[in-house]
Amino acid sequence: MASMVKPVEEGKEYEVDIKELSRRGDGLTRIEGFVVFVPNTKPGDHVTVRVTQVRDRFAVAEKV
Repeated sequence: MASMVKPVEEGKEYEVDIKELSRRGDGLTRIEGFVVFVPNTKPGDHVTVRVTQVRDRFAVAEKV
C-alpha cells in the first residue's frame, strides 16, 4: 500500500492557528487537513512552528 503524500515536511516552518487541545494537553492544528501536535501551545495561539517529526497520520512541531 502506497503512503499518502503528506502536506508537511520535517524541518520546514509553518504559520498556524492552534485550534484545540489534544488528550495529552498539546496544542493541535491541521495543515491541509493533516494533524499537527504543538506542545506548549493552547487554542487561540497564532504561532510559527517547525516540524520535528512526520508520522503516517500526524506530525509533531515546536514553536520557533
